[in-house]
Amino acid sequence: MTDGPDETAARHESWLTFALACCNAADALALEHFRRDLVIETKPDQTFVTQADTAIERTIRGLINETYPDHGLVGEEYGTEAGTGSVRWYIDPIDGTHNFMRGVPLFGTLLAVEEDGEIVAGVMSAAAMGERWYARRGGGTWAVGSVGPGAGERRRVGVSRVATVADAQILYSSPFDIESSGAAPGFPDLVRSAWRDRGFGDFWGYALVAEGAAEAMVEVGPNSWDIAAPSIVVEEAGGRMTDIGGKRTIHGGNAVATNGILHDEIVTRLRG
Repeated sequence: MTDGPDETAARHESWLTFALACCNAADALALEHFRRDLVIETKPDQTFVTQADTAIERTIRGLINETYPDHGLVGEEYGTEAGTGSVRWYIDPIDGTHNFMRGVPLFGTLLAVEEDGEIVAGVMSAAAMGERWYARRGGGTWAVGSVGPGAGERRRVGVSRVATVADAQILYSSPFDIESSGAAPGFPDLVRSAWRDRGFGDFWGYALVAEGAAEAMVEVGPNSWDIAAPSIVVEEAGGRMTDIGGKRTIHGGNAVATNGILHDEIVTRLRG
């Protein structure tokens, strides 16, 4: 028997509620370690990991295994656990580990759930900033912040309506990495033709696109756990997210998120 739309929405909402609770626990752990003495290790791929990364992922994995023992897991620190069904979770315990290590508050826990190959709910939680963005399929994108009007109350967010690159703000991770990857030969010209550009990398760039504060975010080298949650946050805010080749995937090794209006043009320009 196939679930109807109401049952599907209710199931996805329950997963989102659970993901938000997991991120509450993750935020507490992150803040416990932030701007304190850290044990920093180098992984085989020459990236860094702290005790906060491992503690957060262990905590989230434990909560998922306890609540949904048949669900699969894909995490940055502890790899993949195959579940017995068609649902799996993507865990990035601290997106922006280098920022975390240096005491920069731009870091966050990213958690998303996939059903039958489709991301159906996701959370990006930035503990030190007091900001959080979350979405479920068909339910829109919502944000909660600690400052400004309505602080502490959730608000629905959406992408901008900017329709020309000349008026667009373009964000990116590392311009050196983008250019040296060879995946986006048109990147320098795109940036030069935009109204403004900034290197607001990691989850923050995707949040700004979803909020309507920027029109595009370009990144090379992300793993699936880096962009699973951002993908649904951007899409449910009315934007689009693909790889540089234009394919809608979280496994492409690069990513372009836009307000949707400019997506085809920006992807074409990036390809040169």
